[in-house]
Amino acid sequence: MNLVKQWWVEERAKKVIEKLEAHEFKAIFIKTKEEAVQEVWKHITPNQRIGVGGSLTVRELGILEKLEAQGHMIYDHWKPGLSKENILEIRKAQMTSDLFLGSTNAVTLNGELVNMDGIGNRVNSTNFGPGKVILVVGYNKMVDDIQEAIHRIKNIAAPMNARRLNIDVPCAKVGKCVDCNSPNRICRVLVIHERKPSLTDIHIILVGEDLGF
Repeated sequence: MNLVKQWWVEERAKKVIEKLEAHEFKAIFIKTKEEAVQEVWKHITPNQRIGVGGSLTVRELGILEKLEAQGHMIYDHWKPGLSKENILEIRKAQMTSDLFLGSTNAVTLNGELVNMDGIGNRVNSTNFGPGKVILVVGYNKMVDDIQEAIHRIKNIAAPMNARRLNIDVPCAKVGKCVDCNSPNRICRVLVIHERKPSLTDIHIILVGEDLGF
């Protein structure tokens, strides 16, 4: 990243961090994903049951393989070869894990988290249930306000995720939202965190790299 862009990213990140902290979230800005991994590792303790949302960002960190190698129980419904019954059980287990790892679809300059789900297990796990929630967020997910956040989700994140997962929905074909009524629609549950949920410890790691969709 060139110096001018780095300056721009860091200035926006400062504003986001200040607002998140004012809204009772724990938040930190980290320049690289390698440093983000080190930050996540500070919260790992022996025998933790770790839930993982449907997050490309988390998988880009390469941390799951290390956690499994150390014997942690990982609730990851993206593992290949799982039956529908297994996937449902894992999704439910994520919501009561000791630590839930994920990202957010968008974070506003006013310190709000905006997420949209098709099923709801991911957003549920950021509201109540896990002992701790860690959200790793690339700078590309910083937006001005909630309206821009929703536009970003529907016209950037959702089409690319649907395309990546080979989901038969219109946005995966045309690259933008058409507000479909497809049975496969992935934009069904909208959750906006204006403040940290009262009983949920949420730690946000904002990273100066482009991560996820």
